[in-house]
Amino acid sequence: MLIKSIFTNSSGILVSRILGFIRDLLTASILGANIYSDIFFVAFKLPNLFRRIFAEGAFTQAFIPSYAKAKHKIRFSSIVFLQLLGFLIVLSLLVTAFSHLVTKAIAIGFDEKTVDLAAPLVAINFYYLPLIFIVTFMAALLQYKNHFATTAFSTALLNLGMIGALLISQGMEKHEITYYLSYGVLFGGLLQVFVHIIAIRRKNLSKIFTFRKHKKKEENKFYKNFFHATLGGSTMQISAFIDTWLASFLVTGSISYLYYANRIFQLPLALFAIATSVALFPMVAKAIKNKDETRALNLMRKSSLILIGLLSIATLIGIVFNSQIVWLLFERGAFNSEDTANTAFILTLYLIGLIPYGLAKIFSLWLYAHEKQFIAAKISMIALGANIIFALALIVPYQAGGLAFASTLSGFILLFLTLKEFGFKKLKSLYFS
Repeated sequence: MLIKSIFTNSSGILVSRILGFIRDLLTASILGANIYSDIFFVAFKLPNLFRRIFAEGAFTQAFIPSYAKAKHKIRFSSIVFLQLLGFLIVLSLLVTAFSHLVTKAIAIGFDEKTVDLAAPLVAINFYYLPLIFIVTFMAALLQYKNHFATTAFSTALLNLGMIGALLISQGMEKHEITYYLSYGVLFGGLLQVFVHIIAIRRKNLSKIFTFRKHKKKEENKFYKNFFHATLGGSTMQISAFIDTWLASFLVTGSISYLYYANRIFQLPLALFAIATSVALFPMVAKAIKNKDETRALNLMRKSSLILIGLLSIATLIGIVFNSQIVWLLFERGAFNSEDTANTAFILTLYLIGLIPYGLAKIFSLWLYAHEKQFIAAKISMIALGANIIFALALIVPYQAGGLAFASTLSGFILLFLTLKEFGFKKLKSLYFS
């Protein structure tokens, strides 16, 4: 079951990432690495940050244990859905109303003219957030029923929406293309919602939309765990966000170099680490709920060994062939050889942290399954604090490369602290008993 679930997730992620690279290839060719690509990536950064936090862990890590223990599952799930969706819709409306302030906050280095260009795009892209929450909520229920295929393959729909927007707008003014891309994001989100509704109906889970009252204790515990899980599972995403924020002070194109390099870095991380964690977590959570720690540890051992092997190979290939990979994917049209060299260098610095980030993803599941989200959050915040210190120390001498390496160093700290909490003795017995 574990191997099959990992394979399903990996296959879906691979399809999505291939389409994602096609999307980035078209973006690099049509927009290049300039002010227009920078403002779109800034606009897409905030909803994409929350998408990764929601879809790749935090919500599911808090929701599944609470849902498993809830006595009235329909009541519990329906009220959580209604409350969070309402909050996100209100938040999106506030971002629209104060889009200039939000843009200045996430790209403080932009001048007033650039902020004016980016602010409308920030407002449009943010509406992807309530859409991806709906998707993530339904995905968590499907994962609890051991159905992974719909969610794994649905991300491809976002990329298809953006690819379609690029093809339709090709030849237009670059600023106009950024608007088409932004609406392509929303169209892709609507497609994701649609396919999940179909899957929910086929699995007879439509009763989640029967809104009823439930015990406040269950709700409060979920929100507490969700808040902590959001902090605990977001270190890498917030690090990338900080990179973008600081890179807005650097030369034009720095934001784009970081974006393209991080996109390549995210492929093996998603294909192996995230696919494994999504498949593993419901199994570990159920085993711990049933007080079967031996099975849970066996699942952790098997998964981590597979992951170490896969990530090691990916790291080696990525570092050795960094320039060739970037050249093959992006060097065409407005993306030139200098852009390739800059992106390849940053890619190498990111890839050094691939193994620690991947393993931290797996071992943090042990904490989430035991509902230790607060401890995971503390670990994450320490690693994030270290990342900020490293970034400030390295940005002046090494520019965008310093930001990438700061993120990598924080990944090693994240892994060390996560393993320490898991228990070094338990870790030793896991592999050598």
